[in-house]
Amino acid sequence: MKLLWSKFSPMFRRFLISYVIILMIPQIAGYASYRASIEAARASSIENSLKSLNLGKEIIERNLLQVEAFTRQLAINQDLYRLIADPKPLDTYNVYGIGKMQRSLSMYSSTNEYLSHFFIYIPNYNVIITPNTVYYRPEHYYAANAMEGMTFEQWSEHILKKPHFNEIIPLQNYKREISSNLRTTAPAITFLQSLPLNSFNKPQATIGVLIDEDEMASLTQHIVDQYGGWTLVSDASGEIIFSRGIDEREAQRLAQNVGDDSNEVQPIEDGRLLISIHSDRNGWSYMAGIPEKALMTNADQIKKVTLVFTLATLMLGLGFGLILAYRNSAPIYKLLSAFRGQVSEPSGKRRNEYDFLASHIHHLIANNQSLENALNEQIPLLRDGFIKRLLTGEFYTTRELEAISSQTQLSIENSQGITGLLKVNGYASLDSEETIQELGVAKLIIRQTMTEWNADVLMTDWGTDQIAFICPVTDMPLDTAILHCESELSRLTELIYTEYRISTTIGTGAAYEVWNDVGRSFDEAKQAMEYAIHMGVDELVRFEDTLKENEMYYYPIESEQRLLNTIKAGEMEEALRILDQLFVRNFEERELSYEMAQQFVMELKGTYLKLDEPKIKHDDSFAEEYKNGVASIQITDSIAALRGKFKRLTEDICKEVLRKRSSTHADTVQEITCYIENHYGDANLTICRISEHMGKSEKFISQLFKEHTGENLSDYVERVRINAASGLLRESDQTIDEIALSTGYNSAHSFRRAFKRVRGISPSVFRKMDN
Repeated sequence: MKLLWSKFSPMFRRFLISYVIILMIPQIAGYASYRASIEAARASSIENSLKSLNLGKEIIERNLLQVEAFTRQLAINQDLYRLIADPKPLDTYNVYGIGKMQRSLSMYSSTNEYLSHFFIYIPNYNVIITPNTVYYRPEHYYAANAMEGMTFEQWSEHILKKPHFNEIIPLQNYKREISSNLRTTAPAITFLQSLPLNSFNKPQATIGVLIDEDEMASLTQHIVDQYGGWTLVSDASGEIIFSRGIDEREAQRLAQNVGDDSNEVQPIEDGRLLISIHSDRNGWSYMAGIPEKALMTNADQIKKVTLVFTLATLMLGLGFGLILAYRNSAPIYKLLSAFRGQVSEPSGKRRNEYDFLASHIHHLIANNQSLENALNEQIPLLRDGFIKRLLTGEFYTTRELEAISSQTQLSIENSQGITGLLKVNGYASLDSEETIQELGVAKLIIRQTMTEWNADVLMTDWGTDQIAFICPVTDMPLDTAILHCESELSRLTELIYTEYRISTTIGTGAAYEVWNDVGRSFDEAKQAMEYAIHMGVDELVRFEDTLKENEMYYYPIESEQRLLNTIKAGEMEEALRILDQLFVRNFEERELSYEMAQQFVMELKGTYLKLDEPKIKHDDSFAEEYKNGVASIQITDSIAALRGKFKRLTEDICKEVLRKRSSTHADTVQEITCYIENHYGDANLTICRISEHMGKSEKFISQLFKEHTGENLSDYVERVRINAASGLLRESDQTIDEIALSTGYNSAHSFRRAFKRVRGISPSVFRKMDN
């Protein structure tokens, strides 16, 4: 072991020892919390059992109070009072009065489960009235509800004729008649009350309520089901009211020996705990015998989980300690090896590893700064490429423009300005190296002069002797700002010539108002420069100055390409803006001859015909309508009519592009919904599974589904499952657990929570309501 330990590097050993020490601290604290958790779990289990028993007691007593309230309510019932106190009418049986009383009693059986079986004996007519019928002979009632071990005469004497005041007969078996030939035994306790309430001798009426043992015992049944124990309720005299899960002889013994303590927990034989509660109201004793092992289930679970967790965390901790020690020491060791392989150390004892690294780390920092500077030197190249793309009109959307400008660290806040092309005169032929160097110096001077004038000007080389520039303007009115910019450019040409003897010519295009229009403005600047070269002008020439002598129509290839690309992208607003510019340039700023106007219209029609090529797929109906729309454009139409027709064509085809895009997305959403409806029963149906089936990213299908349906994809999956579950609850006899599994839920608990979240009620209540 010592030999193995010595094989590891000192750094590895130091890291590992540190991790082991840190690992032992939570283990010690965990053991202390484990002991406290065991005791707390046992006390919590006993307390919960006591609360459950007490809750059952409170519910039973509350229901008995309602039974007493029921008898007091009948004591003041006028219809009943007439039957027991008034003289008999001519009708010996008083069918109407007794029938009316019976109908009024039928509603009471639905208000309390304890009132499902009760009777009222009226000696005045010798009848017994129940919620369901009237027995004109008490013998008939006793025949259907005979008390075991008692004859009719005994029952009549002790039950019907004897006075009672809130008297409860302990548990007795009743032989109830289910049908004419079928009887069943139903254990029940009997609550008796004589009317009037203050009758002490011969009562005028007797009320009896038969409370089924199952109705009362169900309130404590969960203790039997949960812990495997028993429950017992006895009255003050030791008579058993009801019991569950205990032998009758044992129940009799415990009922006779129970104490009078209000709350008592004591061990009994067979490793059980006796939990008893004494009622101050009626003297009843509520007892529960629970195996101590059952109470310690949670504690045993904690013990097992803690043991497994401790061992697992210890093993995992040691494993992670080894991994982290190696992971953290290996790079340092490799780094040391790399340094020591490159740097010669003096012979003798080596320095501490960290001191050795610290002495050389500043060299790495210096090299990193040099590398960062080299990368920063590449930014001008990125900016130059961005400016060239901007001038050639390669950006069709503002989003794309903003994304690329942020990478080049250029600000595009001002969206108005002009573009221009500056030519350095006198360098038409570059036949020597000295001439090339002189031209480079001249262009550098011009760039510096323009930057000093306006730092926001974007410039790039255009050809060997030309500089293209974009000049954003301030927030002042556009016309005023353009005039100011042009005057400053004219001043700069004079300044450059005066101070450096460099002759320049500048051609400017018309102003642009959005960044996507820079390409058009630069095309005009190039035309202005061609005009200036042709005329031999060595000053600033505006594009508007060339229009006076230009008899050709204006439709450069760049404008056509931008128009086609924006329409194919569905950018209606940008396409209409380009179309309006073409009409302004040709029919408002130029006076074209009839032949030139015809050629321009034919060129523009050709552009729109390119949008109907076979590779650009459209619906047959739309394609035919689109062809007819293009064919309807006649060169003899007025300018306003031409403009309106081309505008309608642009709007129609952009809408068609957007519709097709939306239709494609709608098909995708439809495929998603079909997949969900076919696989909602799979518990592993998640957004990840759906995205794998669709072959698209989770983020894309989630956003697409939300945009088209207005509903989250996860909520839709849950709604489909709950709808299917609702149908099964209505139409099948499957249990809730079976329905939960068949609709994609791993447990009935999660299914119930989801069902109540969607429907507002539990599955069991939903099934009852539907039935």
